[in-house]
Amino acid sequence: REVRYNTDCVSTLTSPEHGHDCKGPDHTFAKALIFFGGKLHVSTYMANPQNVERQWYVIDAEGMVFGRLASQVASMLRGKHKPTFTPNCDCGDYIIVVNADKLVFTGKKLDKKIYYYHTGYAGGLKEITYRKLMANKSEFAFREAVRRMLPKGPLGYKMAKKLFVYAGPEHNQQAQKPVELKL
Repeated sequence: REVRYNTDCVSTLTSPEHGHDCKGPDHTFAKALIFFGGKLHVSTYMANPQNVERQWYVIDAEGMVFGRLASQVASMLRGKHKPTFTPNCDCGDYIIVVNADKLVFTGKKLDKKIYYYHTGYAGGLKEITYRKLMANKSEFAFREAVRRMLPKGPLGYKMAKKLFVYAGPEHNQQAQKPVELKL
């Protein structure tokens, strides 16, 4: 349904001898135009790579649930926590996760959840439980979980590069002065 507004209503409202009785959407639209100075201009902010401000955050993952933390980190890497979020722009922050080896799983997921990968050869589908994966490569397990929650393609690859995961309590990004974030 197309709505057309009577612009004569605007001119009669601005004239001193406003004598006719105009009602309905035309009159409301005319009042809005007068309120905005005769110009109706509404625009949505769209971020671009030149004006994005990024912060550095460090998250202590000790005792946190694996999947819940991964989804929150993926959301922050995208920038969805900012009011300036733009889907087609990388406007997320840098995230440092320490103590990744102390993440916990709920229920029996440690033994029943399986990570699958392929060697590239025929019949090369391999599987490993998360108990073994967390014991040997806890940083890889968390980074891979977050990567799979990000968009696929060049934009997602760029977002994934802003994630730094460490098994222990120490990290190498002290020069960036990261802010500790409690989730």
